[in-house]
Amino acid sequence: MSLAGSFEVLPNGDAAFDIRFSAAPSARLSETIIALAEAIETASPDTVTELVPAYQCLTVCFDPLRLTEAARLQDLLVSLTESALANRATRSGTRYLIRIPVCYEGKFAPDMQTLSAHSGLSPGEIIARHSRPQYLVHMLGFTPGFLYLGGLDTALQCPRKARPAFKVPAGSVGIGGSQTGIYPQATPGGWQVLGRTPLALFRPQTLSPFIARPLDRIQFVPISAIQFAKTDPLAAPEKTALASPGEGTP
Repeated sequence: MSLAGSFEVLPNGDAAFDIRFSAAPSARLSETIIALAEAIETASPDTVTELVPAYQCLTVCFDPLRLTEAARLQDLLVSLTESALANRATRSGTRYLIRIPVCYEGKFAPDMQTLSAHSGLSPGEIIARHSRPQYLVHMLGFTPGFLYLGGLDTALQCPRKARPAFKVPAGSVGIGGSQTGIYPQATPGGWQVLGRTPLALFRPQTLSPFIARPLDRIQFVPISAIQFAKTDPLAAPEKTALASPGEGTP
């Protein structure tokens, strides 16, 4: 997939730039955005304060009191982006397939019947389809540790709730439109909940507080309510190193 020439660098307030890509969200675009973030961090560590990747954008926050000329940073971002696109840059480090246990039973799946009615699939078919893919982690956000995953079976796509729930339990696995994901903390939420994992996705007491990084892959593993009760929330998830980046699912 070619992404050449498909971006612009625009101011976002007085302390950030957005690098916006016109290409549709994809594994290739996420690869480029994450690799570009690494290149920017290496090139200007004294100026840039935060990098925020998204599906089609990388926001580059900077300290305006330490930046003598914003135009120079903007030119640097254009140059680094052009290089990342031309060289098909990839993220450094190992990426993993991470298997996350999910209980799709009873109280853990309060919206299963809604999903079944919308899709025309039985709960068993929904579970099988939902746990089959290896989902790509495009980015983290919304709350600490929330994984934005690509690769949901189109048959499982379902609109968000007309009225969000006031409190969705931590670990809830939901579907919202064409996306699926896990609520790391108990928060309000409007996704259709079809299961829950006993694992904590955000572990601030550890050196690696997030259970996954962008460009890792996630696979859900169905478990019973008994297995859920026996699982230590801080247990290490099953991880397998992936051999190569690949394109994977969009």
